[in-house]
Amino acid sequence: MRQQEDTTAAPKPDHGTNDTILFWGCFIALIATAFGFVVRAQVIGEWEMEFNLSETQKGQILGAGLWPFAMSILLFGLIVDKVGYGKVMVFAFVCHVASAIVTIYATGYQMLFWGTVLVALGNGGVEGVVNPVVATMFPREKTKWLSILHAGWPGGLVLGGILAIWMGDMVWQYKVALIFLPTVLYGLLFLGRRFPVQERVAAGISYREMLAEAGALGAFIIVGLTVLLLSTVFNLTNVYVQYGIVIVIVGGFAAYVGSFGRPLFIFLILIMIPLATTEVGTDSWITDLMTPVMTEMDFHPGWVLVYTAFIMMVLRLCPGPFLKRLTPLSLLAVSSGVAAVGLFALSISTGIGILIAATIFGFGKTFFWPASIGVVAERFPKGGALTVNMIAAVGLLGVGVVGAPLMGNIQDRALDKNLEASNPALHARVMGESKGKILGGYRALDHSKLEQATEEERAAITAIENPAKKGALATVAILPVIMLVCYLILMAYFRSIGGYKAEEISTA
Repeated sequence: MRQQEDTTAAPKPDHGTNDTILFWGCFIALIATAFGFVVRAQVIGEWEMEFNLSETQKGQILGAGLWPFAMSILLFGLIVDKVGYGKVMVFAFVCHVASAIVTIYATGYQMLFWGTVLVALGNGGVEGVVNPVVATMFPREKTKWLSILHAGWPGGLVLGGILAIWMGDMVWQYKVALIFLPTVLYGLLFLGRRFPVQERVAAGISYREMLAEAGALGAFIIVGLTVLLLSTVFNLTNVYVQYGIVIVIVGGFAAYVGSFGRPLFIFLILIMIPLATTEVGTDSWITDLMTPVMTEMDFHPGWVLVYTAFIMMVLRLCPGPFLKRLTPLSLLAVSSGVAAVGLFALSISTGIGILIAATIFGFGKTFFWPASIGVVAERFPKGGALTVNMIAAVGLLGVGVVGAPLMGNIQDRALDKNLEASNPALHARVMGESKGKILGGYRALDHSKLEQATEEERAAITAIENPAKKGALATVAILPVIMLVCYLILMAYFRSIGGYKAEEISTA
């Protein structure tokens, strides 16, 4: 049962003009982050054909929409209280505009990659501001209002997805330009706004105490993931150099804060890696993965993402009934089980079964992100903007480094193996050179060579390729099962200490 909080003395949020516009500016800024995400998910197939991308290169582009997102969230979690929320939002605005321009004029993989990095940096600026701002505005109802705020993400997926689908065969550059719509709007809404003082700052909690909440173990996780990522991007293959960088940074951090970090927080950020892969990583790929079966039904594959996002938007706008009956942790546990069922069902469904499976998955993933941030905001208020943003950063960094590329790599490896087994001669003619770094060597389909294949040979390749796409969903379904076990462990822990409740810090 949900432990009821005493809200009778809760301070009412200021619903004056400034705070009302501020909240809706945060909401629309999240819509802008979703526009960049959903459009790339819908045009990635067009980029594949126009620029001869492999499945893993597609995954790396999609992943580039996530790991810079994570790194900028973390950076702003460290400095946002010092530089100011307004300046960070200016940075986000510039990145969103620049990303659209670079992508629209892209001539190949590199420009697509770096255009995606820019939009991700802007997205990180947005997330780095809106989470601590809304948690501060609603100190007694953090999970509820963070859920409402994060309805902006699926709302953007729905609106951006419908617009992109409606544009049909229009060239993909016009679809990328859609991000200008919410970007200009949130830029106007934030002009002249006064941002609240973060509760950690108001309570007089020092910067060092904030860092101690994450501690050396938290630093080790996020620095390790960051070094692994940057080693791939900049081709740093010397593992001793990688280890040295991690040891120096984490060692210096540990010496300064004098803390290993809160064990519960460390456990929660580790869970965020499979959680983010289940939600964001799958959303990155879902349009491409469902293209074969949806095309057979004469439906645009983008409708799967739009439909599940619509479910998320509606439920996130109405979190009250769920939070009255469940703690955030029990809500996460239930969501994990439902998401696992939905993903596996999507991997085997056809016809109307796809709608049923998508509905289940949509319900399952709805509260993953806001409830996770809510738990951290409620349990670690001394962590201020850092801990709230760090849990999102670790999740996105994990899926950007491993999750999204892994889903592409699963498909490339399945096609490589099965085509070689069934038709070695065709395999030798259409597969490209060996590629890969973190995920190991692999051979991907070379689309320039595929153009020389006969219709019969292309049909044989498609017959192998399509099951590989849906099979990736079945593999990912393992992740929410792992999450379910972890949340059950946490629920048992809180039951042993008297139940889940939010921690509070008094203002100075």
